[in-house]
Order: sequence, then C-alpha cells, then structure tokens
Amino acid sequence: MRNVIRLVLHQPDMPQNAGALMRLAACLGVGVDLIEPLGFVLDDRRFRRAVLDYGGGLELARHASFDAFLKSPPPAGRLVALTTSGDTPHTDFAFSPGDCLIVGRESVGLPEAVHRAAAARLVVPMMPGARSLNVATAAALVLGEALRQTNGFPAATPR
Repeated sequence: MRNVIRLVLHQPDMPQNAGALMRLAACLGVGVDLIEPLGFVLDDRRFRRAVLDYGGGLELARHASFDAFLKSPPPAGRLVALTTSGDTPHTDFAFSPGDCLIVGRESVGLPEAVHRAAAARLVVPMMPGARSLNVATAAALVLGEALRQTNGFPAATPR
C-alpha cells in the first residue's frame, strides 16, 4: 500500500458509512485508521455488506482512543480535520503526502480535542442553508482532491 494519504474514522457510529469508506479506501489504496469506541460491532452484517469482498485488500489499523492513535505510531503527516466548523474550503487547501484526513461521528462530529490537534480544519463548500453532507460523501470528495493533488491515485488497470 502506498500510504500517500490516510483516512481516519473517529468513533464512527454508522456501520454503512464506515463500510463504504473502507471500501473506497481499499479501492484507492488508502490506509484506514479506526479510532474506538465504535458505534457498532465491526463484524456487523451491514458493515460487511458495505465493504463486500474489498476488506481483504484494506490496510486497517484500530486504536483504542484518539491518544493511542497519536502515539502508536504517530501519523507521518499532518492531521487534517473535515468538519462543518472548518475555516478553510478543501478546494483551497494544499495537501501533502502523508496527510491524515480525519472525520468524526455522524451524530456529533469531531470533539474539541481533535480540532485542537489538527493542523487544519477543512470544510466542503456548500449552498447557503445546507448544514452538512453525509460523512462518507464528504470524505470521498476531500480524499479525491487530496489524492489528485499528491498524485496518489492508483494507476488505471484493466478490469
């Protein structure tokens, strides 16, 4: 796995979204960090249904807490938070190899401790009055931009 960019799921509480993000990561060669506690059992049938058979190609690391994630081993690049309270549009941000994109719980987002630890807090530009995107949709948009900027997309292969 190339590890150009990593995707970090902070205490996800919807297995369908976590599964969709892990499938996306597996298809794009992106490693995933899961920060516990999770709001579901990892072998939940909805999770397995979303990941399908892509789970075997996924580089997955589980961490007991946010502090454990930061310590073992520390992220290679910056911690970049995707948040509705972000101050920089993701389209204006210069991503670097090794950046770790972190998304929060669908129900409450990221805690303040994660906001403080992040090198940047990004927001996806939306229409006035729109509150938020689905976490998997937002992460896919930002991950795509990060991979584009860092030339991190895998080479196209015939199916």
